[in-house]
Amino acid sequence: MMPPFHPEQRESSTPDWTPTPEFIATTNVAWLMQRAGVKSYEALHAWSVQYPEEYWALAIERLGIRFREPASRIMDPAAGVETPRWLPGAKLNIVDSCFTALAEATAILHQTEGGPLSVMTYRELRGLTGRVAANLRRCGYRPGDALAIFMPMTAEAVAIYLGIVAAGCVVVGIADSFRPREIATRLRLAGAVALFTQDVLIRGGKKLPLYANAVEAGAPPTIVLPAEGDISVSLRPEDCAWNDFLQGDARLEVTPREPADAVNILFSSGTTGEPKAIPWTQTTPIKCAADAHFHQNIQPGNVLTWPTNLGWMMGPWVIFASLMNRATMGLYSGAPTGREFGQFVQEAKVTILGVVPSLVKAWRTSDCLAGLDWSAIQLFTSTGECSSADDMRWLMSQAGGRPVIEYCGGTEIGGAYLTSTVARPCFAGTFNTPTLGLDVVILDEQGQPADSGEVFLLPPSIGLSNSLLNKDHHEVYFAGTPPGPGGALLRRHGDEMEALADGYWRARGRADDTMNLGGIKVSSAEIEQVLQTVPGVFETAAIAVASDGGPSQLVIYAVCPRSPVKDKEAMAAAMQGAIKRDLNPLFKIHDLVLIDALPRTASNKIMRRELRAQYQSAP
Repeated sequence: MMPPFHPEQRESSTPDWTPTPEFIATTNVAWLMQRAGVKSYEALHAWSVQYPEEYWALAIERLGIRFREPASRIMDPAAGVETPRWLPGAKLNIVDSCFTALAEATAILHQTEGGPLSVMTYRELRGLTGRVAANLRRCGYRPGDALAIFMPMTAEAVAIYLGIVAAGCVVVGIADSFRPREIATRLRLAGAVALFTQDVLIRGGKKLPLYANAVEAGAPPTIVLPAEGDISVSLRPEDCAWNDFLQGDARLEVTPREPADAVNILFSSGTTGEPKAIPWTQTTPIKCAADAHFHQNIQPGNVLTWPTNLGWMMGPWVIFASLMNRATMGLYSGAPTGREFGQFVQEAKVTILGVVPSLVKAWRTSDCLAGLDWSAIQLFTSTGECSSADDMRWLMSQAGGRPVIEYCGGTEIGGAYLTSTVARPCFAGTFNTPTLGLDVVILDEQGQPADSGEVFLLPPSIGLSNSLLNKDHHEVYFAGTPPGPGGALLRRHGDEMEALADGYWRARGRADDTMNLGGIKVSSAEIEQVLQTVPGVFETAAIAVASDGGPSQLVIYAVCPRSPVKDKEAMAAAMQGAIKRDLNPLFKIHDLVLIDALPRTASNKIMRRELRAQYQSAP
């Protein structure tokens, strides 16, 4: 749904990057335009939402999705747009569709911090995936069992992920930065019966405990990989080393599944302290791969790198986006903030580089990329936070002015709802299209169409979740939403967006009590629960602020009437210590504001929006 034209809203009328007609003709979108019989990208998007079955049929054809039994149709809408049935009658295992490339093509370029650049072919990845699946079956795990992965995104982690799915089991993604309490929560919500992890995590030359954190979390039987050489920790009797688990050779055999069967359980913060447990199904990877194909324009032979983890949706997204498009994953196991990561991008000849805006800001501030050759990059892509236009222009300059494809969505979408296309001019820090197959509408607080306000999605689409393990899906996403155009059912997402000129958009952060910190989504309640354990803290409110329109920073308002610590810096340090110990060390407190009382509504809810406005207007 294109927003109204308001030319005064955009800071510049000159695009930062403009595609030539000759370039557009080489893109994946050009193929889709030809098959859909349309002459412009705008017409293509309108067609894709008017005829969703036709769009997804062409996407499935283009990606070469393999079925063990064909579907009777693409979508059965009998249950309504809230819970449609995708690919009814089909049997498939999405891992089949990850190995359509030539066997000797490069599947993964990987490097561990301080180590050499290594290569894994599709043949080698397929072989390791098959061994993982076979040994899971040997150990007695059955289709539908949930097995967790709590380790950095290495080549072995990718094979473990694919092996779990190939065996018909379900991956439980847990970010390697989480602490025992959060690990335990995720294991419990998913009902995990086994875990894969490393002995330690190497970052910046330091060895951080992974296995020890898993044990403290009460992990189920665990398979432990060494970070380097031999395993450096003593294992529990019920646990085993990777080499002991990985017995024999086996060709890849997949277990056919129903389209609605889960492949992955991921977690996304809501407005309460417990994260939402979101199942990805056998069809969700089609959304990942189609988005990458048509929006990031990924093609066979491209090298896709996106610093991430299997605990966040972009981890599995990268697996499916690259392998299902017969491209190469570039994996770097180490801190992405320094020059060594930039050298990896150079040596791996990365063609598509994914970022979060706070990472770009860190590179720009430190100037650690100076002198590197990133000329192989064809485009950048950014997600997780609001982008600063200046930072994104700086990023573009690192590769001779290549465009940035902004990508905004969520775990419960399997990809994006708002993004960009290389078939339209790009302005730094803005989006230039909803994703193909999805449409959006912006409403104000009265539920009326507006140029700025909360964005709602217009279902259906492959990728959109139909269920949650621990919450009422309808209540979270549909209950109480205002009617859309023509009375259409709208799906809530929680982002604030602003419509600009000519069908462009700018992100304005979150409309609810969740925030994105360094590309990681977390609820205010999760942070506030941890801060309640700090001695002397009566109550707190956690908010995210972004003074320059870029990445958000964490600000804490705290009421501490009986605190033994009167020094603001000491209290902030105590709070930071609690977050590091019990939640995630990547969440950094930008500022602490001591206050006598938190503003509340008549129903006693904390008015975080008022605190954000108050903080941003302060001198």
